[in-house]
Amino acid sequence: MKWEGNRESDNVEDRRGDGGGGGGGFGLGGRSIGIGTVVLALIGSYVFGVNPLTMLSLLSGGGGGPAQVQQQAPSHTPPASDRQSKFVRVVLADTEDVWTELFRAKGGSYVKPRLILFSGSTDTACGTGQSATGPFYCPGDQQVYIDLSFYRLMQERFHVNGEFAQAYVIAHEVGHHVQHVTGISDKVDQQRRRASERQANALSVRLELQADCFAGVWAFHANRSRSILEQGDVETALSAATAIGDDALQRQSQGRVVPDSFTHGSSEQRVRWFKRGLESGDTGRCNTFDAQQQL
Repeated sequence: MKWEGNRESDNVEDRRGDGGGGGGGFGLGGRSIGIGTVVLALIGSYVFGVNPLTMLSLLSGGGGGPAQVQQQAPSHTPPASDRQSKFVRVVLADTEDVWTELFRAKGGSYVKPRLILFSGSTDTACGTGQSATGPFYCPGDQQVYIDLSFYRLMQERFHVNGEFAQAYVIAHEVGHHVQHVTGISDKVDQQRRRASERQANALSVRLELQADCFAGVWAFHANRSRSILEQGDVETALSAATAIGDDALQRQSQGRVVPDSFTHGSSEQRVRWFKRGLESGDTGRCNTFDAQQQL
């Protein structure tokens, strides 16, 4: 992926080395949404003996109570100049440029999210964010949170390498921000509260697949404007989407697949919706909630 020398976002806060943010215990309460929730479920099944499907349900809002609102930590020092943090700032800047233009084209104004780098745990408006959760978006403070050790987990546990795959992770979480500022996620939350567990899971799948499609939309426009893609980049992103499909994770953790418990979508679905956004660059093609639309 070609990114060095491109604009870096100033909407990044570096909390790494802050000593964990003072949070005690897992406090996300199911209200934050992110690509890494499935990773926590998988790790929980290995380390704590917890059924990964139970953890997926909790993290996606099934049975979870209202988010625990905490005092936001004060502003910290600017991000360090290490390569990984520079990469994150460039990718975030690229999403800012793309979504600002897409919103402007429809007569709107894009509210840029802030991205928080942390290690261990950190305070969020959704409770205490944990590294084990993986990257996530908190609608309460409109911020994306990421512990960069997740990228190492992608390589070691899921055998996914490549900077474009890492960029896809950030773009997916920014996709959740787009859903929040456009009111999509609020409508889905309202529907989920009135739905059965099976129906709520199905709505979560549609939300996640749309975020995958939005990540593809970003990649389409970023590549058209700045030629960021190199040979093999798309394949690495598709590998990432495949590795974190619900069916792949369930098969790995419990040896069987339970489609009714999916909250993020199958590997095939995640790949297909990301490719739809990547090939079209059209957010209108990302309507996973169309009643006639086959996921």
